[in-house]
Amino acid sequence: MQHNNSAPREMLYHYVLEVMALSKDRLIEILSWIILILLLILLVPRDKIRDAQVIFLSKQLLTWFFGLLVVEKGLIKYPVRLFPKANRTSFTFEFFAYPTICIFFNLYYPYGQDVGKQLLHYVYYTSGITVFEIILERYTNLIKYINWKWYWTWLTLLITFTISNFYYRWFFQL
Repeated sequence: MQHNNSAPREMLYHYVLEVMALSKDRLIEILSWIILILLLILLVPRDKIRDAQVIFLSKQLLTWFFGLLVVEKGLIKYPVRLFPKANRTSFTFEFFAYPTICIFFNLYYPYGQDVGKQLLHYVYYTSGITVFEIILERYTNLIKYINWKWYWTWLTLLITFTISNFYYRWFFQL
């Protein structure tokens, strides 16, 4: 009996074709999920998993609310998104990416250090996300500004990071 070695090759070939057929928008979304999940596994210490869950859910509440608000008010639209029939906001960014990044913001916040380092921490995170969003807005269909400016993103991130940080410190009595 002869084995057919071409079946695994054909499966791989079809898989590669499917990946190549993905738009850059879908590819960015998929890579965002993969990279952030890997970072969660690698950078969240085992003894901080409970902290990470609290941070994630509290930030998720904030970003989900603000995300829906700006979409419903016609300030931003997300032409390419997961679950397009469920709602008009970006599930990937509002529900997963921003809350995940907030975990790192809070777990690696320079508690007990001088105010300059703490302010720099805020600037680093809010500016990094804002720059990434500007790039996505300019070169993809994942987000489109209608009546929105980059500084509104920066400001809402600053506010939600601050609220999340206060809540995290209050919840765990830090």
